[in-house]
Amino acid sequence: MRVVIAEDLALLREGLVALLRDHDIEVVAQVEDGPGLLRAIAGHRPDLAIVDVRLPPTFSDEGLQAAIEARRRRPELGVLVLSQYVETAYASELIGENTAGIGYLLKERVGDVRAFIDALHSVAGGGTVIDRQVVTQLLAHR
Repeated sequence: MRVVIAEDLALLREGLVALLRDHDIEVVAQVEDGPGLLRAIAGHRPDLAIVDVRLPPTFSDEGLQAAIEARRRRPELGVLVLSQYVETAYASELIGENTAGIGYLLKERVGDVRAFIDALHSVAGGGTVIDRQVVTQLLAHR
C-alpha cells in the first residue's frame, strides 16, 4: 500500500511515518498543507491519503477541503481523516453518497495500533471506517 500523509505537526507526522514503515506500508510523501496534499496525490498516485482536518494557513478545515478535492480528482483514492475534530458539514460532503474508501477517526480514540493498521487497509481496499463519535455527531447535525 502506498500512502500520503497530510499532517501539520511534524512530530505526529514522523511518528505516523515510522509506524507505517514498521508495518510494511510505503509512505510515498508527507506534507503539511492542503495544496501539498493535492500535489503529492497527483505526483505519487497513492492508494490512501491520511489527512488531518485542520491544516495551514488558517487551521480551520483546509485538510478536509483538500481531501474532498482529492476524491473529486481521484474517486478511487482511499481517504482516512485522522483528526481531533469532527467537522460535520465537510465530513458529510466527504462521505457523500459514495462511502467506499472513506475513513474518519479521532486521534484521541485511536488506542490500538493493530486496529489502526487494519483500518488503513480497509479504507485503502474500498471499505468504510468511521468512529462512532463521528457518526453520532453527523446524525445529530442532520
